[in-house]
Amino acid sequence: MPLHDLTDFLRLSASLHMQLTAQGVGRENIVRIITNRAPGLQPSEHEALLHVLEYLDHAYGTQRRRVGPPAILHPLRATALLGQAADRPHLLDMLTELLHDKYEDLTVEALGPERFVEAEAKFRDLLKDIDPTDEWYLMERLEHLAIREAESYYGYIGRLLDRTAQTPELVRVKLADRLDNTLDMHIDVDDLLKDADFFRVIFRVLFPPSGEGYRPDIEHPVKSPLDGAQRLYQLFKNAILLSLIRERDAARGDATTGRLFEALALAGMDEAQRIALHIMAYHETDLERQRSILMEVQGYAQDGGLTQITSPGGRHLLDGFCMNQFNHPDSGARDRHLEELYRDKGLMLQAALGFVVIFMNFAHSPDYWIRGISDHGITAAGK
Repeated sequence: MPLHDLTDFLRLSASLHMQLTAQGVGRENIVRIITNRAPGLQPSEHEALLHVLEYLDHAYGTQRRRVGPPAILHPLRATALLGQAADRPHLLDMLTELLHDKYEDLTVEALGPERFVEAEAKFRDLLKDIDPTDEWYLMERLEHLAIREAESYYGYIGRLLDRTAQTPELVRVKLADRLDNTLDMHIDVDDLLKDADFFRVIFRVLFPPSGEGYRPDIEHPVKSPLDGAQRLYQLFKNAILLSLIRERDAARGDATTGRLFEALALAGMDEAQRIALHIMAYHETDLERQRSILMEVQGYAQDGGLTQITSPGGRHLLDGFCMNQFNHPDSGARDRHLEELYRDKGLMLQAALGFVVIFMNFAHSPDYWIRGISDHGITAAGK
């Protein structure tokens, strides 16, 4: 199945959720799912995976994701996506994916002193099932994957990519992590993209003399814990990751990494389309306004505005957009800017259309990356 397909992802998530609550055989079935039913799994590998699942189940407990589902689903789904991308998933890769958030999510602050001590005891027990050399590599990978205090997202990704010569597997683990985070942003009952061809909608707005607006037979969905502006920020993080990987050529030569890179680009393009369709259906509904915005973004893209970070204060609203809206190390300041963006539906529509182009370029143009993004942050290209 396509790794970026939201319907397939929701089916995967529901299947794993069901197995988490199943009596007796749940963990056995979860192993089958996350390994993509890989043939030839050794008994020792199977046992190690079962012990990791026991640890995660105890450690995550009742923790929830931001949109509501159990937090344990994230590492399980990310591992399943990695398993689907690989010709044959390796035990060390699966263990790394399952445990990649250990140092961020499963802390004494999150679990409380008593549960943390119990969880750490289970973690030490599961390490006994792993070859000592693999255990060393696993712990090294987990340390690299944990974001450090006061470390920016740019610096974090740059540090991971600095390790690719010695540990190329870190790239595929991070891509699977971001792919799950991208697909796991919805509680909507209906998917606008499932019932509409985005490019057909755009064509019908732009080209017929009278124009045809987009009016889906779906009532306005309930506001999600992750609104459109917050989802755009997540797409920005994906663009940083993909751009730095592409600039450093860190996906070349590894089929699994290449598949995950393409899947994340396509998932980002789909998500940007959903945001744009939502705004056109329920907020910026005036046909002439839609045409004007589409033509503005088209001109901006053709002038190269989506191939580089641009300076604020230019003639186009998207000039300096990433710097103004997203580039705030302080989360409080960033949240305030995202709230302002959420209220400006016209600018949101332009940004969503821009991200459609950006992720389409990542998926279909092998030499595309965004100038001005580095592990030091973002700066206007050429400065």
